[in-house]
Amino acid sequence: MDHPGIIRIKDYNYELPADQIARFPLEIRDASRLLIYDRDRIREDVFSELHRYLPAESLLVFNNTRVIHARLIFRKSSGGLIEIFCLEPLSPSCEIQEAFNQRSASTWKCLIGNLKRWKAGTLTIECSRNGIVHHLFADRLNDCGDGCFEIAFRWDPPERTFSEILELMGLVPLPPYIDRPVELSDNDRYQTIYAEPEGSVAAPTAGLHFTSSLLEMLQSKGIDTAKVTLHVGIGTFRPVMVERISDHVMHHERILVPVSVIERLLTNTSQPVFAVGTTSARTLESLYWLGVRLITEGTHSHPTVSQWDPYQENTAVNIPVRQSLEALMGYLHSNQLAAFSGETSLMIVPGYQFKLISGLITNFHMPQSTLLLLVAAMIGDDWRSVYQYALQNGFRFLSYGDSCLFFNPGNPTID
Repeated sequence: MDHPGIIRIKDYNYELPADQIARFPLEIRDASRLLIYDRDRIREDVFSELHRYLPAESLLVFNNTRVIHARLIFRKSSGGLIEIFCLEPLSPSCEIQEAFNQRSASTWKCLIGNLKRWKAGTLTIECSRNGIVHHLFADRLNDCGDGCFEIAFRWDPPERTFSEILELMGLVPLPPYIDRPVELSDNDRYQTIYAEPEGSVAAPTAGLHFTSSLLEMLQSKGIDTAKVTLHVGIGTFRPVMVERISDHVMHHERILVPVSVIERLLTNTSQPVFAVGTTSARTLESLYWLGVRLITEGTHSHPTVSQWDPYQENTAVNIPVRQSLEALMGYLHSNQLAAFSGETSLMIVPGYQFKLISGLITNFHMPQSTLLLLVAAMIGDDWRSVYQYALQNGFRFLSYGDSCLFFNPGNPTID
């Protein structure tokens, strides 16, 4: 097989009419449409009927990350607006939960909108909550060299955490293609009902369709659920701007997988595993490559999966999935860890062989995006007929749009 880096992104293009981009969510989450694709057969239903199409005793794996109010709008004394988009913490801690609990001051890596208007000086936001006036100050420090900057934040009252400040002063980071002002309802609807740890600047949108009643229905059918965490980064917003995929750089995103999830995968080896969203898929598949690294290279102080790890000749060692997951378990037990924490920039493109997942629940994705490449990796060139069907039959696209259920023709098992 040729290295997938030779893939041309223009071969994964399609015409997406603006009126098929969902600008608002449906009133009821699981009332969205569901396209089911399994071995050349396309069916459709509503998402609330998902339980009818999943095999009994399947395992659904969700990404439980919580979206932060990452957009901060500052107004200069001259009236000009400067937008600061928080990406990741730098100091005094780069650990995401510690950074959110930081009080009085914190430095973050950020994007800056309308940068030319901010030549110097401190920016300020002021707002009042329960009769208490709050201030947030921002100073630009160093250029990070990738279009981002170090921004030093400080605030008062200083006993507030940075998480509380963002919740109070920031806006939900709706994707640019939604192209409308943020509304109060977005605070709830651009968040899954099971979101827990803060850290994402974009929602894992496949999960937006789930309701409590649907989860109860799935449970009654014997379909199990598990949660992993991948904090979605700015790479979600960045289109592929190069001709060949080999020149595209995937950003590292932080993952956290509890021991209990890996144990469940090892215990129920014949259980079909369905990833809810591309982020869950990348997290699960990253587990295999992290285990391979432990086996072939030994323990690392900061475990990571690089975007091309699966495609290198020296990793084509055909290590069984069970052996890889057992290596992860051994690492966790020997270090007395309750969860596996690391980073991944895994890029799943056509030619990738899925190791863990039997299927994927996902939304319809942007043309020429890495997310569309992941879909094509699972169902091959049939992605074209699926997307053509969806376009011709009025499905709603992107973050607030409708959903798909794809079955993996390879149907991998742990053993």
